Amino acid sequence: MSSRGNKIFIRGEERKIRTAEKLIRELMQLSREEPALSPEDIRAAIRSAPESEGISLKELFLDNIQVASKRRFIIPKTSTQKAYIEAIRHHDIVIGIGPAGTGKTYLAMAMAINAFLKKQVSRIVLARPAIEAGEKLGFLPGDMYEKINPYLRPLYDALYDMMEAEKAARLIERGVIEIAPLAFMRGRTLNDSFIILDEAQNTTSEQMKMYLTRLGFNSKTVITGDVTQIDLPQGKSSGLVEIVRILDGIKGINFIFFSEKDVVRHKLVQEIIKAYEKHEKRNPEG
Repeated sequence: MSSRGNKIFIRGEERKIRTAEKLIRELMQLSREEPALSPEDIRAAIRSAPESEGISLKELFLDNIQVASKRRFIIPKTSTQKAYIEAIRHHDIVIGIGPAGTGKTYLAMAMAINAFLKKQVSRIVLARPAIEAGEKLGFLPGDMYEKINPYLRPLYDALYDMMEAEKAARLIERGVIEIAPLAFMRGRTLNDSFIILDEAQNTTSEQMKMYLTRLGFNSKTVITGDVTQIDLPQGKSSGLVEIVRILDGIKGINFIFFSEKDVVRHKLVQEIIKAYEKHEKRNPEG
């Protein structure tokens, strides 16, 4: 590609030229309506262009989720992220599986806050299994709540990114937003709630069954996890791996699978994930 004045010249294979021309025209149109496009947004557009033939960039980027923060809204960056948002809108149980950095939990949190603001649900419940990955809970200082707090920190981080800290703190204090370890879900029925189960690859079969049967009336749940990062003790099956087989084909439940193409963190994260996948294919026993 080269440019002269207000003209851009593209050389290459005809099919690729058409893709590049379509991408440039859509980015021009998009920049008029959304002038705050960042270099990362443009990189995401380039990555998604070959695989989203039927989706315009305008449709992808302007399909936003309003949240209660100065950011105003969250936008999907890839066609898989867009499909994930659509699945959450139209299904009561959505399972998002894929590597870190693909926006699984972040977008689910945005959808939960959006549903709460629109009064579609009366509370948000965020759960995570408190699995010990290398450090025993007993060695951590403080009472039980202080011990489990590090495991729940990523959920707090995502929440505070989308909602003013004071407002979030008030809602947590009133119990409207609840952030708790998965074990605290036992014996409860959650009605009129948006529930997110994060790091679900670290649930056991029994925990996953217990969690899925907590869903009450007018409730929605999103389950997220990365099946390549299981920290369960040897011999324990992952509840997330099992439900891919057990729940497949049930109407009202939707699975969305992310890949390294959907990673929206630093560009090197994509390369790291690809390198690990190659390594694991070469050394399956490792």
